[in-house]
Amino acid sequence: MRKIVLATIGSLGDLHPFIAIGLALQARGFAVVLAVPADHVAKVEAAGLTGVAIVGGFDTLAKALGLPPEQAARRIMADQTYLMDRILMPWLADSTTALDAAMDGAVALVASLFVFAAPIVAELRGVPLVNVLLQPMATFSAYAPPSTPDFRMMAPAPAGPVGRAWNRAVYRVMRGVLRHRHARPVNAVRAAHGLPPSAQALLLETPAATALTLCCYSPLIAPSQPDLPATMRITGFAVFDSDTGAPERLDPALDAFLAAGPAPLVFTLGSFATFAPGDFYATAAAAGQALGLRAVLLTGNDAQAVSTEMVHVCRYAPHSLLFPRACAIIHHGGAGSTGQALRAGKPQLVVPHMGDQHDNACRIQRMGVGRTLSSRQFTTTRARAAIATILSPSLESKAAQIGAQVSRENGAGAAADQIASLLIAPD
Repeated sequence: MRKIVLATIGSLGDLHPFIAIGLALQARGFAVVLAVPADHVAKVEAAGLTGVAIVGGFDTLAKALGLPPEQAARRIMADQTYLMDRILMPWLADSTTALDAAMDGAVALVASLFVFAAPIVAELRGVPLVNVLLQPMATFSAYAPPSTPDFRMMAPAPAGPVGRAWNRAVYRVMRGVLRHRHARPVNAVRAAHGLPPSAQALLLETPAATALTLCCYSPLIAPSQPDLPATMRITGFAVFDSDTGAPERLDPALDAFLAAGPAPLVFTLGSFATFAPGDFYATAAAAGQALGLRAVLLTGNDAQAVSTEMVHVCRYAPHSLLFPRACAIIHHGGAGSTGQALRAGKPQLVVPHMGDQHDNACRIQRMGVGRTLSSRQFTTTRARAAIATILSPSLESKAAQIGAQVSRENGAGAAADQIASLLIAPD
C-alpha cells in the first residue's frame, strides 16, 4: 500500500480539508499520514487516519511567545509579519526534521502553503510535492489580486492591461522583500539537510518541487485566471465537519431550539478568532434582538455569552447541519466557514479579522450572496443595518442558487483523484 503524507500547521479551518482529502485518499487504497500541530493529532486519529505532530499546539505557541492565549491570538490577527517572524520561521528547522521523519516510505507529500518545510523535505526525499491552496487569494494572480489591507496598493479585479502590469510589478517587489527577509534562515535549514540554496520567495512563489497545485475552493468564488500555472486545478471545497473527528449530530438542546421557532441568525468566529472575540458575541445578541430575530452563537467557549429564549449559545455545532437551518450566517470569513455558508445557500455577512478573510469577504460581496463589515465597525447599529440588508429576497434567492451549485461539488474526492492520477506511472 503506497503511503502519502499530508501536512498542515494551521487552525482547525485548515485541518478539516486535509482530513477530508486524507479520508478520500484512504478510500482509494492509499496509506495516509497527517502531519499536524500536536493539539490536532487526537482529532486526526479519531477521524480514522494516522496523525503525527510536526509542531507544537497553540498553548505551546502562546507559552513560547510569553503571552496568554487571548493576547497571542490578538497579536497574530493584528500583524501578519509577526506571524511569519515569531511563529512560522522559528518552527522551520524542527518541523523540517519532524516532517522528514514522517516521510519514511512515502511516495508523495501533500502540503498547505504555510508548511515551509514541505518543499525542503520533498526535494530531499525526491518525491512529488502537491501544493494545497485553501485561500483563493493565494494564487496571487495579476488578473484577480488579493483584496486585503496588505495588498491595498494593487489594482483591483478585474484588472485591465495597465493594472495587470502594475500588479506584476508589485508582486516582483514583494518577492524581493520576502527573499531578503527570509532567505538566510531557509537556506540555513536547507544546508543542514545537504541541499543547495534556494532563491524562491516564501508564499508568493510556487515551490520548485511542486508537481501539482490543488485549489480547494469552488470555482464560483474564484474562477481560474489566464496567468495561473497549467499544473493548477480548482477542485471545489474539501469538507470535513466534526469537532471531535468522529461522526457528529446536533446537540439535542440546539436541535430543539431550531425546531421551536423561525430560522435564526447564526454567528460564528471559527476556531481561531474565538480566542480573542472582543465584543463580537455581545454585539451579535444585541443586533439579533434589535431585529426581532432569534440567534445561535457559536462561541468556541461556553463562557462567552448566556442563552436566553431568543438566543442559543453553544461552543460548537457541525456547520453542515446547522447552517442550512439558518436565515443568515454572520462569520469571520475563514475558508471553512465561507465554504460551508456557500454550500448552505444562505445570505452571509462577513466580518473579517485577518489575512485572507478580507479577500473572502470581498469575493462573497462580488458574488452577490452577502455583504462585508469590518470588525472595527461591528457595532449593534451597523450590524443590525447590514443584517437587514442581506435578508432581502433578491440576495436570498442568489445565495440559494449558488448554494445549489456548490453543494454538488466534491472537493475532497476531486483532490484525491488528482493526486492519484499524478502517482500513476505512464505506460
